[in-house]
Amino acid sequence: MIYSGNNLKGALMIQGTTSDAGKSICVAGLCRILYRRGISVAPFKPQNMALNSAVTASGGEIGRAQALQAVACGLEPATDFNPVLLKPSTDMKSQVIIHGKAVSQLDAKTFGNIKALAFEQVLESYRKLRESYDVVLIEGAGSPAEINLRENDIANMGFAEAVDCPVVLISDIDRGGVFAHLTGTVNLLSPSEQARIKGFIINKFRGRLSLLQSGVDWLEEYSQRKVYGVVPYLSDLKLDAEDAINPDSFQKKSTIKVKVPVLTRISNHTDFDPLKWHEQVEFEFVRPGETLQGADLIILPGSKSVIADMKHVIAQGWDKDIEKHLRYGGKLLGICGGFQMLGNLIEDEEKIESEITHFPGLRLLDFSTRMQAEKQLTNVSGECHLLSEKATIRGYEIHCGVSQGKALAKPFCRVRQKDGDFYSDGVISEDGQIAGTYLHGLFEQADTLQLILKWVSGETFDAKSWNDIRESELDRLADCYEECLDLDSLFTTIA
Repeated sequence: MIYSGNNLKGALMIQGTTSDAGKSICVAGLCRILYRRGISVAPFKPQNMALNSAVTASGGEIGRAQALQAVACGLEPATDFNPVLLKPSTDMKSQVIIHGKAVSQLDAKTFGNIKALAFEQVLESYRKLRESYDVVLIEGAGSPAEINLRENDIANMGFAEAVDCPVVLISDIDRGGVFAHLTGTVNLLSPSEQARIKGFIINKFRGRLSLLQSGVDWLEEYSQRKVYGVVPYLSDLKLDAEDAINPDSFQKKSTIKVKVPVLTRISNHTDFDPLKWHEQVEFEFVRPGETLQGADLIILPGSKSVIADMKHVIAQGWDKDIEKHLRYGGKLLGICGGFQMLGNLIEDEEKIESEITHFPGLRLLDFSTRMQAEKQLTNVSGECHLLSEKATIRGYEIHCGVSQGKALAKPFCRVRQKDGDFYSDGVISEDGQIAGTYLHGLFEQADTLQLILKWVSGETFDAKSWNDIRESELDRLADCYEECLDLDSLFTTIA
């Protein structure tokens, strides 16, 4: 059966046995399949906890995974796709973003209040999507079997029960123990929740499928549920990660070495995907205890807690690595929070991100940053200026700080908001070694990436639009699902 037109309506929720089981990518792949079949489809995640986020056209903030899923559906990202986003600022505290705007802080003691605070907004967004689209594909969060969180759950079965939604459970076999994960998760649910699970998807299988078949047969007989398919391990899948940094190595014999320190609250590390996959770039995320030395380019990434991460940079000795790097002629780029670290001082008198109100930056450039409660959320476009050359630049701002100082008289780029005036962003040092910007996503434009690589190496390399690569990878994912999943059976569960 081939689904088309309006003969498929309803919703389906993809839940996982663990975090990073493949929920986000599964929803993206299924969204692209339905979109290619001419079905009006939208993604939805009731509650997300992630430091990778995106800015919508309306100036709201949502999880990066839902922005990717929107692309898979041929849609612009919208706040209704992810009405609640939690952004951890410490191990014990998270910023709460509802319908794209920061509204509160929750600590470990008050985390249970999230249902009272946000569930009506979640249901409001879901109702809008059900009215506007034929199909809504919903992504769960973590695992539905997290017993300690079930009472106030709005992200998994708590949501599915409230809206009477069917569920398919996905598990990552690459972790091992996939049959225990699937059966154990089901067994920990209530009878009504168990009844919602229509079947399973096994993700990231390596090897010959025939070797797994006896286990699949056992699982179907034991659970009395269908296994809709086994998804192979897709190597080199170039799609935005929801939160976790990909552990795969990106080191290869290449022309340019780029190192990025992994900060304690690193945010929007998907900024670096175009660099990781560029054939002339050897890319490395540098973990605590490792060195930044030996790079051609060091990039200080975004951070949800800039002062805490500035202290972390010093504690790891990375400030000394950066000083030596610059003495030997290396290039340094700071993005968002990493840009703020380049200056003299970071002030947070309102304690927006930290209990520390003043802390010195790296003092490499003459400017300072003051944190302000109102977050800057905007998509921009304009021109990047490096090496007396220009390149088209597009990106997005997500930050609380405002930077001022003499060094900013030489900006990194000139940009404007949609229908707005041009303004200057960022900085380039007088000697041209250091640059900083508030813009995330700047490597996604081919000519900007090309110009930055030339700034680092002095050579001109080809570069591709990351948007084109993302579209191609979504189609590759959908093609894989078309081949390995029983989509006729899977789509009949939509209700």
